[in-house]
Amino acid sequence: MRGSLHRAFAALIFCLCAQVVAAKCNDATVWLRGDFGSARFNVEIADTNRERAIGLMNRPSMPTSEGMLFIYPRPQPLSFWMRNTLISLDLLFVDPTGTVTKIHHEAIPLDETPIPGGDGLTHVLEINGGLARMMGIQEGAQMRHPSFDQDIAVWPC
Repeated sequence: MRGSLHRAFAALIFCLCAQVVAAKCNDATVWLRGDFGSARFNVEIADTNRERAIGLMNRPSMPTSEGMLFIYPRPQPLSFWMRNTLISLDLLFVDPTGTVTKIHHEAIPLDETPIPGGDGLTHVLEINGGLARMMGIQEGAQMRHPSFDQDIAVWPC
């Protein structure tokens, strides 16, 4: 009995792990992986000029597992600010392959000082301030999302 219980438990764990690995990319989810392990965020997409201009302005809070993913149609230099943004944010700047090239930690609410991310960027993920350090997310982490060109993505869907 004990051996069959052990096999059933192992099969259950295998199935759960397979479900995580097989999780399909979708617009509402961003995955990150790196030396820290992996993380999943439910995201709102900002991919129009209006959505990108408003971003997370005037929101008093954001759940820990959520964020906003800014998507740009071509690689370009990106710079953000915190105008009318009430919560501290970590900004993860990402290149076309899905590699995090820069992290600005704990951007100051309401500060209008430009936060440059660098050149050749297509995505910026905003998450709660301090979360990247707390989770161990570092530059070089890889992002998975269907908005990346899957032919060059370092972690394709």
